Amino acid sequence: MENNSITPFSKILLITAAVFLVISLFVPIWSIYLDAPQYPEGLSLKIWANKIAGDVDIINGLNHYIGMKTLHTEDFIEFTILPYIITFYALLFLLTAKIASRKMLYYVLGAFVLFGVVAMVDFWLWEYDYGHNLDPNAAIKVPGMAYQPPLIGFKQLLNFGAYSIPNIGGWLFVAAGVLLVIASFMEIKKVRK
Repeated sequence: MENNSITPFSKILLITAAVFLVISLFVPIWSIYLDAPQYPEGLSLKIWANKIAGDVDIINGLNHYIGMKTLHTEDFIEFTILPYIITFYALLFLLTAKIASRKMLYYVLGAFVLFGVVAMVDFWLWEYDYGHNLDPNAAIKVPGMAYQPPLIGFKQLLNFGAYSIPNIGGWLFVAAGVLLVIASFMEIKKVRK
């Protein structure tokens, strides 16, 4: 094994991370749940790599009253490019495992973390836009009220409680990142020995 080569275990971690990303293409990545007295069963938005699903029509109808724009998959370029970005990273993880370069592993980890940060900032901006840029002619107006759901966690929005959490695909993303961190940590530890 040459000096810059990663261990077989790190290769397995990279391959597993790639599989996690591929699976994330076929399951919801994020969920926003809305709970209110008039909807005891709750409402949900499921955000996939390529679409918004769930109770979109009902939520759009409710959002109309407070002046929010309606949600449509085709209005977001992210749903067009995200499947390609996820596929790119899965292939990059596999290529890194094949090349077995420690430096490449570190670069891939850095690029994946950067992608995660950019994705979360983009999601927050998306929520901000929908929660703050309201139609001034809306039927219901509450001075100073914004309807931006939380990025992660819970927030009360009038009589609705909004919960925003990762779904299966989001946890697979986190797990893929953790596997890269473990592989990188083990490689650093090996070099120090």
